[in-house]
Amino acid sequence: MTDILIRNGTVVDGTGAPRFAADVRIKGGVIAEVGPGLIAAGERIIDATGCFVTPGFIESHTHYDASMWWQPDLDPLPGYGATTMILGNCGFSMAPLHPSQAVKDEVIGIFSFFEDIPEGPFKENVPWDWSTWGEYRKSFEKNVSVPLNYASLVGHIPLRLAAMGMDAWDRAATPAEIARMQVLLDDALAAGALGMSDNMHDHDGTNRPVPSMLADDAEYAALFDVMEKYPASVYQVIVDTFMRMTGPANMARLEKLLTGRNIRVQVAGGIPTLEFQKPILPAMRASLESMRASGVDVWPAYAHVSPTSTLSLVKSLIFAQSNDYVWHEVVLAEDHAEKARLLADPEWRARARESWDTNAWDHSPLKNPQELHLINSDNGVGPVNITLKAWADSRGQHRSDAMADWILANGTMSTVHMAPFPKDEELTMMLMNDPKSLGNVSDAGAHLQMLCGGGENALLLTSYVRDEKKMTLEHAVHVMTQKIAIHFNLADRGVIAVGKRADIAVFDLDEVQRREMIKKFDVPDGKGGTTWRFTRDAAPMRLTLVNGQPTFENGAYTGSTPGEFLVPSRPVLAMAAE
Repeated sequence: MTDILIRNGTVVDGTGAPRFAADVRIKGGVIAEVGPGLIAAGERIIDATGCFVTPGFIESHTHYDASMWWQPDLDPLPGYGATTMILGNCGFSMAPLHPSQAVKDEVIGIFSFFEDIPEGPFKENVPWDWSTWGEYRKSFEKNVSVPLNYASLVGHIPLRLAAMGMDAWDRAATPAEIARMQVLLDDALAAGALGMSDNMHDHDGTNRPVPSMLADDAEYAALFDVMEKYPASVYQVIVDTFMRMTGPANMARLEKLLTGRNIRVQVAGGIPTLEFQKPILPAMRASLESMRASGVDVWPAYAHVSPTSTLSLVKSLIFAQSNDYVWHEVVLAEDHAEKARLLADPEWRARARESWDTNAWDHSPLKNPQELHLINSDNGVGPVNITLKAWADSRGQHRSDAMADWILANGTMSTVHMAPFPKDEELTMMLMNDPKSLGNVSDAGAHLQMLCGGGENALLLTSYVRDEKKMTLEHAVHVMTQKIAIHFNLADRGVIAVGKRADIAVFDLDEVQRREMIKKFDVPDGKGGTTWRFTRDAAPMRLTLVNGQPTFENGAYTGSTPGEFLVPSRPVLAMAAE
């Protein structure tokens, strides 16, 4: 490991304090000295004139759990200054595992559907040589080398499946099964899991609620009993403020279950920021205030980027998540000839029109053709850069028929793009200013044919800081560094200070952009070929350091993989429990 001296930069240290001119000395992967005019002592010198020197950015909500096994460069994250990522969100993790192959396949199917990842590479590239979460961590560290540090929650869904098998989809757990879940959760927390993630939101491609939604209060109480043995652990849960709008009921239940417990709670969707969610917002704000008044340490998680949808027939949960299971039949079709046959079939078309008219959620892209853009033609037939509404109106067609005809003409690899949902920027800023909120949520690593979460952090530096001046650079850096590290009890990073790990980003703010999405055909399809994902060119950073080693420099990924599996700092009580 080469020691480094970063000279002549402006330090934004991650705490929110004002910037200051200083050099930063790094020895053995740790920040050894911060101050002006440091004298070189044989280190490699990095000239940061005109640049900011900040802690490396933490991706607080990703789903690289699977894809990092076959895409270990984590493109495009190094080029955006990302140095740590949080895995195991939304109740989804790859461990623990039930011994039955059928249940293991169910875990793959859940990840594949909800995160829009092909099933093939799960079977080709992942060894599945574990049963407990602790064994999973060992396999991970043995088999995967990546350029970012990573830390992970354990999902409630695989906990249920590991303890109950396929019955996890259908019923409450027995006392014996709950006891087994406790053992598995205790193993995960003892092995370094950040905590437990949960899902009170999702339904699968056949409209089944995910297994965690079958858990009764006795199961929750037992799992929370285990979590209280590990005070540094976090309970992360996604509630429904997007589809069935059960969020207020979810929050009321969580308040009852968590009041009086020493558990930090992170609620994805806790304060919804999109315009179509306005009717549910008062109830969600009241729920959050009630939980805090009851002493629950609750942190709403939010995205600073409005979600967008790319409707693909190759791999997409958008149709099913819009409550349309007829177009989802096309996504599920095994080959492109069958997809085309369905799109042309009069009986299917009649069912598709009915589904879009009567079943799809009002705020879904299927009910808003004026927001759907025909952009990405696979063969160039076109037309392109026209809305679905304009195309349908010009032909006197139902919007579903018009989209089917456009895809048939342009090829079933073509995609239709939705404009971003309108978002309440004032509310987003309120969340950024809340000392107990979690930002920089991106879903990076998931939905790779729908979006590119990697690189969305750049919008905080560009739109919010440089261009629109909604916040200071010091605040934006704090939101993406120390604040997230504090939330997850990652005490050794997130700040430019002596003794902290040398996870560092160096950038010229004038050079940074959130680049447009581009297609890259490098995802194994499980059939000997590749399919595509969205990525983007680098911001770029001048330099990204992970544990003191350059992962991005001179405009390119260096190929270095210094990432480590991170565990939370354990208070005395937790150490005793282990």
